[in-house]
Amino acid sequence: MSSGAARPGGVPGRAIVAGAGIGGLAAAVALARHGWRVEVLERAAGFGEAGSGLSVWPNGVRALEALGLGERVRARALVETRAGIRDVSGRWLSRTDTEELGRRHGPLVMIHRADLLDILRAALPEGALRTGTRVDAVTDHGSHVEVRHGGGVSRADLLVGADGIRSTVRSALWPQAPSPRYAGYTAWRTIVDPGRPLQVGGETWGRGERVGVAPLADGRVYLFGVADAPEGQRGPDGELAEMRRRFGGWHDPVPELLAAATEDAVMRHDIYELPPLDSFVRGRCVLLGDAAHAMTPNLGQGANQALEDAVTLAALLAAHPDADSALARYDRERRARTRMIARRSRRIGAVAQCARTPACLARDRLLRLTPSSVMLAALAPVLGWRPPSPE
Repeated sequence: MSSGAARPGGVPGRAIVAGAGIGGLAAAVALARHGWRVEVLERAAGFGEAGSGLSVWPNGVRALEALGLGERVRARALVETRAGIRDVSGRWLSRTDTEELGRRHGPLVMIHRADLLDILRAALPEGALRTGTRVDAVTDHGSHVEVRHGGGVSRADLLVGADGIRSTVRSALWPQAPSPRYAGYTAWRTIVDPGRPLQVGGETWGRGERVGVAPLADGRVYLFGVADAPEGQRGPDGELAEMRRRFGGWHDPVPELLAAATEDAVMRHDIYELPPLDSFVRGRCVLLGDAAHAMTPNLGQGANQALEDAVTLAALLAAHPDADSALARYDRERRARTRMIARRSRRIGAVAQCARTPACLARDRLLRLTPSSVMLAALAPVLGWRPPSPE
C-alpha cells in the first residue's frame, strides 16, 4: 500500500468522514461518485430543522453541479433577484445587479440550510451515515488511519475531518494549531413566516449592527442580525427580545418580521474564525470546511468553500494515480484560496461593523458612489472558481 490516501495505482479505497455537515456530506458524496467506500460519522443522534437560510453563490452552485445535485437544489431554492445594502432608514446604499452577476458567473440562490442537508444526505450511499457516533480519538498508522468512536473502531485509507470549528480530528493531529478567535460580534438567526411573499432581500448596515433579510422558496424569510458585543453574552429577556430591542425600530420589513418571529426559533452564536493552519493534510488525514478554515460569514462563503473543498479533494484523488501528489495539490490550492477569501471576509466585517459615526458616514457615502460593476468585478476572484479538470 502506498503512503498516500488511496491504494496503489490510485485505486479508490475506504474513507471515513468525520462530521455530517454540508462539507462532510458533500465530501462523502463526491468520494462515493469516484468509487470510494465511505463511512460518515456524526455525533448528533438526529437532524432537526436548522433554523437558517443559506446563500449558495455561483461557485457553490458549480460545486453542487459537479456532485450531480444542481437540479435538485434549484428545485428547492429561490434565485435571488433583488439585493443590496441599505441604511437603517431603508435608503439604498448599494444595489446588487443580480442579472449581470448571473450572466458573468451564474445564479445566486437562497435555500433553507435544512433543505440542502436533506439533499446531500439523500445522495449518500445506503448505510454510509452513522448518527450518534462521536469521534473520540484518531491515529495515523501509516498503512491506514484508525478512528475510535462511540460505536467502536473504524479503519480506512483516508480520514476527512469535516467536524467543524472545534474539530476533534484537528485537535488530535494538529495539536499545535491555533485556537479559534472571537471576531468581536455575535449573530442571531431565525426563519420567519410573514404570511405574505417578500420580493426584496439584502442587508442593512447601522453602527456596529447589521440586519439581513432573504426570502426563501417556500414563502418564509431568513432573518439575521449582527451586533458588536463581548464574547459569551446572552439577552437578559431572551434572544428574540434582544433582537427586537436592537432592530425593532429599523426600516420595513424588519419590524414586521421580528413581530412574526418566535423565541424558540431564534439562534444566537458568537462569530469565530480559525487562524491560518500550516497545512490541511497530515499523512492519511485531510481537513475541509470549518475544521480547516472557519471564516466570518461576511462574504457568505463558508458553506460554499466547504463545497469547493469536497469537490476538489475527490477530483484530485481521482485524477492523480499518486495520492500523495493529489493531497499535496489539495493542500496547496485550498489553503491559498480559502486564506484569500477569509481575509476578504474579515475586511468586509470590519467595514460593516464600524461603530463610529464619522466612519459610518464615510462608509455609506463610498457605497453610494461605487458603481455596481466595480462591486461585481471585486467578486470575480471569489465567484469564478471551477472544479478541477482531469489531467
